[in-house]
Order: sequence, then structure tokens, then C-alpha cells
Amino acid sequence: MPDVLGPDYELTVLPMADDDEGPVVASLVRRRATAPARGAVLYVHGFTDYFFQTHLADHFVARGFDFYGLDLRKYGRSLLPHQTRGFVRSVTEYFPEIDEAVRVIRERDGHEHVVLNAHSTGGLIAPLWADRVRGRGLVQALVLNSPFLDLNVPAPVRVAADLLRRPLYRLPARAVLPMVTATAYGTSLHRSHHGEWDFDLEWKPIGGFAVHAAWVGAIRRAQRRLHDGLRVDVPVLVLCAERGLRLRAFMPEAREADVVLDPGRIARWSTSIGAHVTCVRVPGGMHDLVLSPEPVRERVFAEMDRWLDSCP
Repeated sequence: MPDVLGPDYELTVLPMADDDEGPVVASLVRRRATAPARGAVLYVHGFTDYFFQTHLADHFVARGFDFYGLDLRKYGRSLLPHQTRGFVRSVTEYFPEIDEAVRVIRERDGHEHVVLNAHSTGGLIAPLWADRVRGRGLVQALVLNSPFLDLNVPAPVRVAADLLRRPLYRLPARAVLPMVTATAYGTSLHRSHHGEWDFDLEWKPIGGFAVHAAWVGAIRRAQRRLHDGLRVDVPVLVLCAERGLRLRAFMPEAREADVVLDPGRIARWSTSIGAHVTCVRVPGGMHDLVLSPEPVRERVFAEMDRWLDSCP
């Protein structure tokens, strides 16, 4: 069916098994290459996000890839009226929609070469999924854009979060944690504030989604699993900013750094993904590197192209 992004994009709704809130769907958006495709790119977004980056699709389509954007359950196109936005108890709940998206790309559309491109929380989910399906040849490469490989808090707070994980898990699953709303990132992106991008503020609000206790527990379990070491058996490119900043409100520096995650922690844990990992730090990069101002995002695209061209 047609997609909100316009006539170049097609939407396929992927029904999933019900959860405790009721019916669940995921949404797969397709943009076809004009020439016979050399393969496919499947993009998975992060927290408080959905697929809207048409220039990312343009880039890959121009290089001969069919492009697919997956809106995970309870995000963007997949959010149903009865659902809690972004809520899961485990990141493994996302595996069925990635399974189905890859099946559609390979079986319906006939692609044998699939690149999994994921951002932030998607960049944590993707390697865990790839580790689960290793040896099956379902994807041929991972490109991770500022993956959420660790919490962006001081080391003592990280230790305290792990020590307090059992009391945290005893909270009601949908208990909202008392966190100060940070708007630095959202206002640095949206064109109605200090950015250059237009996106749906219902699907991607400036101040982000509420953070639930169960979601934090799910993320921390996933991160500890990755820290223990995965065995992803395909080449992995990890891209992250050169520097990070902790800001709550906008300052001009927010458009030249990652104000969501700590790039040093991303680089530190990137080699836990598998045996063949390349990590690139991008000067002037923002959290979503492909939303960085020019000429930074062109460097990001050039790094991805160079790396993909070198992959078997």
C-alpha cells in the first residue's frame, strides 16, 4: 500500500503475535532501486524514532540497493491506539519482526545479499539478532550508526544501576522512571527549532518517550549480554561521533557532537560484537550520524560506501 513518504515508497504491514496489550504489528517500508538491485539494505531505527530519513534511502538506491525501513512494534507506523509507546520487556520481542522483514526481502523480493543498517537502540538489537541467526546466511553485513552499547552515565551510576536491577525489576512494568526531559537532541534536529529535518512530532516527539522501568531492565540485560561477547559471523561497521556532550537544553555544540550516547563507550564495546569489526569515529558527528550537518554526513556516507565496497 502507499506510504506516508510519498509515491516512491510502499508499505507492507507485518502482523505479529499478540502481546499483553493486544494486537501487534510491524511496518516495512520499501523503496526500489531504478536499476536491477545489487542487494538490499534493511534499516532499523532507535528509541523515540521511526523511519523518515529519505536521504538515506536515496543514497543506497543511487548505489543500486533496494532500501527497506522497518518501524518496530509500538513505534511510528506500527503504533496502535491501545499500545504503550516503545514498551517491551525484552529486546528479543523485536526479533520476530526482523525475522519476517528479512524473510520478505529474501523470499518475496529475491535478494540474496542483505545489509542490516541500524541506529542507536536498533544498533543494540541488530547484533543480538545477528548473533542468534549466525551460520544461516540471512544477512551479509551489519552497519551500526551510534549503537546503544552502554548507558551514557558516569561509571558509579552504571554500577549502581546494575546493583539496583532487582529492585528495579520489582517495580510495576509500566512504571515511568522520574527523569528530567532533555530537549537538546530533538531541537537540534527538527526544522521548527535549530535543525534542518522534518519529521512527525507525534511519532518522534522533541522530548522523547517516557522511560519505563521494564524497558530500562530490558536494555541493560541486552547490553550485559553484548558485553559478555557475541559471535556475529559477518563483517560489522560501527560508526560513532568523535565526541559526546551531556546537554539537556540546546546549545550550538549539540549539532557537532553526540548528546545522547557516549562515543567512547560505543568504541569500547564495539569489538564485543564479533571477530570482524571496524569502528570509525566521525569528527563533528551527531547522534544519528546521517542527520549531521554537511559536510559531516557526506563523510558518513563515504565511510559506509568504502567499507561496503571492501566487503566480500
